[in-house]
Amino acid sequence: MATKLAIASGIKPKIFYCEVKEEHPDNIRFLRDCENWFGVDIEIIGKDEYSRSADVVFRNTKFLVGPSGARCTAELKKSLRWKYGKPDDILIMGYTLDEAKRIERLLDAEPILRILPILIEKKLTKRDCLNMVERAGIKLPKMYELGYRNNNCIGCVKGQAGYWNKIRIDFPERFKEMAKIERELNRKICKIEWRTNGSRHLRRVFLDELPDDVGSYKSEPESECGIFCQAAEAEI
Repeated sequence: MATKLAIASGIKPKIFYCEVKEEHPDNIRFLRDCENWFGVDIEIIGKDEYSRSADVVFRNTKFLVGPSGARCTAELKKSLRWKYGKPDDILIMGYTLDEAKRIERLLDAEPILRILPILIEKKLTKRDCLNMVERAGIKLPKMYELGYRNNNCIGCVKGQAGYWNKIRIDFPERFKEMAKIERELNRKICKIEWRTNGSRHLRRVFLDELPDDVGSYKSEPESECGIFCQAAEAEI
């Protein structure tokens, strides 16, 4: 939606898609549908040093995720923005009104960036954007159809117990592979909680130790279109 609104405003953007092999294969179908909708070609790029694979990043760097984020994001996406971007570029990013703090954190980390937060300026939420894409006749990516809140890789290391137990059901082989990587690196993604005598305790567990009844994962709510959504649709 950020790209479509930018084009509608007269901007002629250069559009990149950072390929990551662990993403759902339906993403390419979605990319082509959007490409037709934009009337602009999308350039597919990737970090060949890591075979465009998050798993290769994990194994080569011996790192999964930490307080500063996931290593795969830094290696497979952020580094490509630095490689293909120019210092005076204006970045059109799809942060929505409910993600405004992410823009703040990004600018804190990279204060020289020039960003056009077009969705935030137009007061569009994620739910607005999902609805607008569907109303344009484009089927949402498969991960949304399966009830995931984000179209991340299949088995995102930023997820926790409820998310990983859903992955265990929907993508059992992917769950097993990530459990294997955890053991190889001796790293644990998930935390579990329990209480004794009124005290709360947390500890990390390997995926192959994760009880299948721990955690909860609420699916993406059905999308709605409000007044700001309707105003933005009028622009395109």
